[in-house]
Amino acid sequence: MFIFQIVIVLLATKIAGHFSVRLGQPSVLGKILIGIIIGPAMLGWIADSEVIQTFSQIGVILLMFLAGLETDLEDLNANMKGAVFVAVGGVILPIALSYPLALSFGLTQGQAIFIGLTLAATSVSISVQTLNEIGWLKSREGSVLLGAAVLDDIIVVVLIAIAMSFLVGDDVSIPTLIGGKVFFFVLLFVVSKYVIPPFLKAFSRLKVTESLLSGALIACFALAYIGEHYFGIAAIIGAFFMGIAIGRTEFKETIEHKVEPIASSMFVPFFFVSIGLSVTFDGITENIWFLVVFSIVAILSKLIGSGLGAKLAGFSWKSSTGIGAGMISRGEVALILAGMGLSSGLLPAEDYTPMVIVIIVTTLVTPPMLKGIFGTREHYHS
Repeated sequence: MFIFQIVIVLLATKIAGHFSVRLGQPSVLGKILIGIIIGPAMLGWIADSEVIQTFSQIGVILLMFLAGLETDLEDLNANMKGAVFVAVGGVILPIALSYPLALSFGLTQGQAIFIGLTLAATSVSISVQTLNEIGWLKSREGSVLLGAAVLDDIIVVVLIAIAMSFLVGDDVSIPTLIGGKVFFFVLLFVVSKYVIPPFLKAFSRLKVTESLLSGALIACFALAYIGEHYFGIAAIIGAFFMGIAIGRTEFKETIEHKVEPIASSMFVPFFFVSIGLSVTFDGITENIWFLVVFSIVAILSKLIGSGLGAKLAGFSWKSSTGIGAGMISRGEVALILAGMGLSSGLLPAEDYTPMVIVIIVTTLVTPPMLKGIFGTREHYHS
């Protein structure tokens, strides 16, 4: 059965991506929409399953690994001030706007805080793919967006852990939590500088097929796993930084050219489709106002909060608006948080589906907004 699902997903995403580009939109938009069409919400050809989620997770890890390989660390460091401003603005405004709004819908204080934090999350994976398609990934704006999204993710993860320790009674030591994050990045620095170059060099000498590629993928998935399993850092952040580390070695070009076909042809399509698979329209009419109001707030709060942060950091209004638009997508990060909220009682069951659709809406509007604001600097490749 899964073999047939591979056929459907790859065929559907490539055709949908092609038509999306023909209509003047990034291919990402068509790939996510086709997930909704072939998923449980409409045709029901593909059902969400553990295997699809596994392929999806591999896809998003490889996507962020490639983004790291293409990121210039000097550019990232040079734009760190802008990244901090964008990230902080993109966390504060969604919380400030959605907290009183959630209370007005009759939610408890704890539930309102949790919804605010969920909408403070950002998933840059969709923006990365879109910026890559329209030729802006290696720009100053692209560097700030990547840096801000990483910082945003870390801030939200820490705040969620703190909030849940108070609201659910999880026994979390705040100094240990923050100390763990700091230790992870120290470890990352040491591994990147002193372990990865000799490891890849040694691995490339093995008398087996694609030894260098295998070594790079081992490093990528190992850091993704260690970051998520031991330090509470999202797997995509570990993969992104491993991409940056390998991007500073002599093997960068070779690895990038070998990983790109594996990711784009097989695993990344499952990531886009999996976003659409989580949509259902059950009971949506009873919560239509919740969905509409929170969708508007979710879009505007990131656009304005992160956009003003970019403006304060010295960007033009056009670039600031584009950076704000790039931070709108909540993607898989917020979907994971929504699932945590449902299981812990911090997101009421009747609000779970509307919240998932709000997250999908933010993910759908991001690609066309980025394309509309920035325009295209090079040919599409989907």
